[in-house]
Amino acid sequence: MDNAVYPMREQRSRFYHSALTLGSILLCHFFVSIRAHGQIEMRMNDVKPGDCEGGLSLEVTVVDENKHRLDRQSVVKLHDQRLDLTAWQTTSNESNTLFCNVDFGDFDIDVSAAGYLMEHKVVNVLNKFTTLQDRKVEVVLHKDPAAVELGGSDDTVPSNLRKDLKRAASDLKSNNLKAAQKRLDKIYQAAPSSSYVNFLMGYLSLQLKEEEKAEGYLSRSAKLDPGRVQTLTLLGRVQLQREHYDEAQKTLEQAATADSENWTTHNLLADAYLKKKEYEKAREQAQIAIDKGNGAANAVQLVLGQALANVGRDQEGIQAFKTFLQADPKNPAASQVQALITQIEDRDSGRSAGGELPASGDLTLAAAPPTLPPSAWGPPGVDDVKPSVVAGVTCPTPQVVEAAGVRVKELVDNITRFAAVEDVVHQQLDPTGNPITKETRKFNYVASISEPRPGFLATDEYRDLRYGISDLPDHIQTTGFMTLALIFHPDMQGNFEMTCEGLGDWHTRPTWLVHFRQRDDKPSRFADYRVGSDSYPMKLKGRAWIHANDFQIVHIESDLASPLPELSVEHQSAEYGPVHFAHKSLDLWLPQNVHLFFELRRHRYHRRHSFDHFMLFDVNAQDKVPVSKNAPPSSAPIQNP
Repeated sequence: MDNAVYPMREQRSRFYHSALTLGSILLCHFFVSIRAHGQIEMRMNDVKPGDCEGGLSLEVTVVDENKHRLDRQSVVKLHDQRLDLTAWQTTSNESNTLFCNVDFGDFDIDVSAAGYLMEHKVVNVLNKFTTLQDRKVEVVLHKDPAAVELGGSDDTVPSNLRKDLKRAASDLKSNNLKAAQKRLDKIYQAAPSSSYVNFLMGYLSLQLKEEEKAEGYLSRSAKLDPGRVQTLTLLGRVQLQREHYDEAQKTLEQAATADSENWTTHNLLADAYLKKKEYEKAREQAQIAIDKGNGAANAVQLVLGQALANVGRDQEGIQAFKTFLQADPKNPAASQVQALITQIEDRDSGRSAGGELPASGDLTLAAAPPTLPPSAWGPPGVDDVKPSVVAGVTCPTPQVVEAAGVRVKELVDNITRFAAVEDVVHQQLDPTGNPITKETRKFNYVASISEPRPGFLATDEYRDLRYGISDLPDHIQTTGFMTLALIFHPDMQGNFEMTCEGLGDWHTRPTWLVHFRQRDDKPSRFADYRVGSDSYPMKLKGRAWIHANDFQIVHIESDLASPLPELSVEHQSAEYGPVHFAHKSLDLWLPQNVHLFFELRRHRYHRRHSFDHFMLFDVNAQDKVPVSKNAPPSSAPIQNP
């Protein structure tokens, strides 16, 4: 695939790769089954009550602490202990789901949703004569105190801006910081005394690493609404980061008084006491946080370990550190924790002087770091920011990747050629990300995907350019983003390292987050960057958001794994959505909006492509598609070296 940026050259996009044989995948009635040890099954949630065709079923309903159905989808994992069989499903709009063909025996149920703590429940289904009512299970989810809830409202905001306020919160959830900042700046001018708006401004400033501004906004929000625990907790964290320990202690004590059940508040308060060398108070608060965290408070073991070691309970302190490492061995703070264990052991053996444990940085904040800021002019890279995931949920990487591959293969199998109307907005940016110039274009866009021989895919894209490359802003051609999801095609997956990072959400729907990176031991065949007659293979890394219910890729972001000559930054962000083709009664997931940020020859650009009015052409209709007289001729696909 010729990807993203083509200075001074109009080029069709091609994508070639060698075949890779994967394990068998059974696709039948939207049911993906991957048989292996443990017999893991992943079912797409198209089953409704009454659809089990007379077989035995188990219905799971998910509610919050107030017994209200959730306002978002959750993922339900059902494990049959006797048969060692696991099934995954997502809840419907009614916050429930139905498992068909459930035998008798003991079942583990794990329910997860963004913003909530995972809940585990064991259910015993006695036999086939169990009543229907006995086969209904209700699971109560509890709010995750560590999750920042960005939703809300405020009557002090003018009514004509309340829709923008909701959109700003949505932008923050999706990490679209530039759009959120633009909306919030406008709203703040109209409602500077809104506690909720000040809270969102503080959260945004923290993401931008403007900690002084964040503290100012959050302090104002806390004064306007002193009972909002989330504001106080976030403010206390910022004060800790800024080393304002006295202020942090007062803020977090106020938060703990307002809500004594919030383990995150106790965790941060323990850290504040630790910084002030009030070790016994730090130990007490750390233990409270662990007790109330229900397994989600692993990072608190770091404060507990340091507090115990500084009151002479060294072995208990070492055990706390080891507990942390066992639960999260790849945590960024792991090396510091291991160093602390060594220091305590050296002190106990007499190899080092006694006294207080030496300071080793803020392990609590290092173990659970806040979102990192974007670059000065563009969005954050895929490795700079890791979206939040539901604590305690293990992601079945092979099954998610293979199921997503099935969906991408369906797309390739159903598309021969399609057309759309493309709107392009092109901006050149200054070093701080402000637009210097802005140009807009509209094109008739045509793309096709073909498989000229097994194991090789070819994609072609072109626009109706009347005067060729001169029709494009700054004479830069951008293509290839339509086929970015083909990274997950079964024949392409082997060229990338893929890791499922956990369960997140995208616009309130649960999604698996899968990180990918071009493998160093495989040639880069997916993307090229071309300047004139010179071609450079592009090694990509990125992250995909994959719906947990149907495994469609709904969002994908990518970066260069390493800079290229004249191209130092290239960040893509594509959002996918269903497109219905009535004449084939077919729904295909295609990019709706694509954002490109790239730094080329020391110039910074942002280009947005949006598509609508899609048309799908049959195989025998390919030659009838109207194309520009300037569209380049077809060329036979060849295998990249």
